[in-house]
Amino acid sequence: MKVELRFFASLREALGVSEESISIPVEVLTVADLRKHLVQRGNPWAEVLAEGKVLRCALNQQMVDAGTSLKEGAEVAFFPPVTGG
Repeated sequence: MKVELRFFASLREALGVSEESISIPVEVLTVADLRKHLVQRGNPWAEVLAEGKVLRCALNQQMVDAGTSLKEGAEVAFFPPVTGG
């Protein structure tokens, strides 16, 4: 399955990327699974997306929780809990 990733604010700065299109393994079914998958890339991904870090997430521009299922072609956005304009 392919998904579009978006990273905002301090996450974008720490990762050095604002967006990316990736293919994910079939066992990555939810937003939480995707986050764990990205952590496996190693640093800085492991540090920025670590399980204990509070992050907000949107799926197709709608706020969602970690248990939300992913769909082919979905846009998944990660950002810190407070983002300034």
